[in-house]
Amino acid sequence: MAGMFELFIDAESAFRFRLTAPDGTIMAVSKPFETKTDAVAGISAVREYAGMGLIADHCTTTSNAAPPAAWSDPGGQTDDSARMPKIDFHGRARAVRRAVTGPRCAEAIHNLS
Repeated sequence: MAGMFELFIDAESAFRFRLTAPDGTIMAVSKPFETKTDAVAGISAVREYAGMGLIADHCTTTSNAAPPAAWSDPGGQTDDSARMPKIDFHGRARAVRRAVTGPRCAEAIHNLS
C-alpha cells in the first residue's frame, strides 16, 4: 500500500496537505496555500519532482568519523566536501519504470488459459 496525500485546512484557514505513510505516520506537511486548487497543484508537483529525487545533504557533522568506502574518490584526489555514492540514478529509474509499466495484467491473463 502506498502513502496517501490528505488535504486539510490549518488553524490560519489556509489549505495544506500532508503525506502519510501506510501506517499513518505523517511524513511531510506542505506550506500553506490560499486555494484548494493551489494545494492540489502542489500535490501534483510533489508527485512529479520527488519520485526519484536526488538527496542533497546539508547536515553538518561534529564527529571526525571516516566517510563510508562508497564515498571515497578512487582517483586519489582529496576533497573536504562529502560526496554522494557513485550510483547510476538514471539506470535505476529506468529499471523501476520497466518494473512498474511491465505487462503484469497480460501475463496473468495468458496464465489463465
